[in-house]
Amino acid sequence: MRATRSDDTVLDGAFVPDKYIARVVPMGFAGADLFVLSIFAWALVGFGNVYYGLARRVLELTLDLVKSRSSIALTRSMAYHPEVQHDVAEIVMELEAIGAQLETVGRDWSEGVKHPDWPIKIVAAKYRAVEGSWRIVDRAMDVSGGFGMFKKSELERLFRDARAGRFHPANSALAHEVVGKLALGINPDETPRWG
Repeated sequence: MRATRSDDTVLDGAFVPDKYIARVVPMGFAGADLFVLSIFAWALVGFGNVYYGLARRVLELTLDLVKSRSSIALTRSMAYHPEVQHDVAEIVMELEAIGAQLETVGRDWSEGVKHPDWPIKIVAAKYRAVEGSWRIVDRAMDVSGGFGMFKKSELERLFRDARAGRFHPANSALAHEVVGKLALGINPDETPRWG
């Protein structure tokens, strides 16, 4: 991604003396001790909060828009249209669920709560925030009418930005694999991974 410069670095023939090796962990999920898991917790909960914040901004814009938008068929603003009210309610309820999940996972991790299924909680929080932000932005675009698709609309940028969440780790395929395997008691490093 251009914004983050996600490039690969190849270290061909690089040697690191033993005295500079802080720790050695097994490859794959088996190496995900609490230190490694804490890096993922920081990143995935952080990513989730980025998309939660994006979705909150979408709600603000949507509320302002429908309160000021009119229709030839209405005597009052679009805020009084029952389907607009339904869409706004769906956005608010989705935000409530996302916020509660991120808050709980972040607080429990920070307070050292011992959950046997931490990887599930961390991956699910990021996944739910990203997918929820998609639904929120899509619904807001419907409510905004054609205005939301133009570059001069902040909604247009937020629509595009929300799409980037699916590229951040763990993407949908990996999230479902990790959560499904762990919930079923299958070792995530089991090979072959599929089939």
